[in-house]
Amino acid sequence: MIAELKRILLAEDNANDVELTMTALRDNHVLNEVVVVRDGAEALDYLFKREGHAHRVGGNPALMLLDLKMPKVDGIEVLRQVKADPQLRTIPVVVLTSSREEQDLLRTYDLGVNAYVVKPVDFVEFVDAVRLLGSFWAVINEPPPAGGPRA
Repeated sequence: MIAELKRILLAEDNANDVELTMTALRDNHVLNEVVVVRDGAEALDYLFKREGHAHRVGGNPALMLLDLKMPKVDGIEVLRQVKADPQLRTIPVVVLTSSREEQDLLRTYDLGVNAYVVKPVDFVEFVDAVRLLGSFWAVINEPPPAGGPRA
């Protein structure tokens, strides 16, 4: 029996960063399905199974890579809604952003982010950072059972 690969949700509006992330995952043999959403509103639609994602199959992603500076709904608000929802709050969220602003760092940790990674400018460093993220969160980490936490 082959284990099902866990899905990764990439919320990123910058096409170059999407391509770099996808290349880094592929080059590092992270074979998980990656669903790309281009703004915060689409990320929430995907997670809450609304609008264009109302009929998607499967459960929650094993990992969400979240940019903070996105159109329509920013990453902070996406994180706030995800961590406030009992069905979504166990999704590991890694902020992958160019923001080095201390207020962003503090606010995301206050909201329950699992990790905050500043995108390296150097391509080799970026590939290495994505490899480590993908390997740990989508392959090694064991998520809670489907249905969320039990009381």
